[in-house]
Amino acid sequence: MPAFTPPPLPSDDKRWKIVNGTMRKNGFARYALIETLHTVQSSFGYLDDDSIRFVARSLRVPLSQAYGVVTFYHYFSLKPPGKHTLTICAGTACYIKGSDKLVAAAVKRLGIPQGQTTKDGNISLMTARCVGACSRAPVALFDSEVEGEMTGGQMLEQLERWAVE
Repeated sequence: MPAFTPPPLPSDDKRWKIVNGTMRKNGFARYALIETLHTVQSSFGYLDDDSIRFVARSLRVPLSQAYGVVTFYHYFSLKPPGKHTLTICAGTACYIKGSDKLVAAAVKRLGIPQGQTTKDGNISLMTARCVGACSRAPVALFDSEVEGEMTGGQMLEQLERWAVE
């Protein structure tokens, strides 16, 4: 049986070399699917059809399995993120302290449901199961910066600052 030759990289973009390095480090083995998809998402911000197909071909995984992993795990996104991302913790401690009200206020202000991006591509609204800062509940992440004891007013002020950029 001839040795496996992985497909060529989709483009000259240096980020594909990082993805290829992850696959190569794991010997292009099927078990590297989640790690490789994570590398693609970390490098490009989301997973598009072409990247999922490339990873599936490279790791010799059925395309249906690759899509199954991408759609099963909450971490993976099939859409490009906004310029800014607001993530509100929906874990138990944060929920008890009012994170549901923060989500409702953000949905109302941005005019989008959670998990979506504004039409102008400026802000994505996400929730997380837990961000590990329970003692500071309720917690919101503004472009990955953790802010604890968040109030609706503070959150809306930040959204306004992002809106005028």
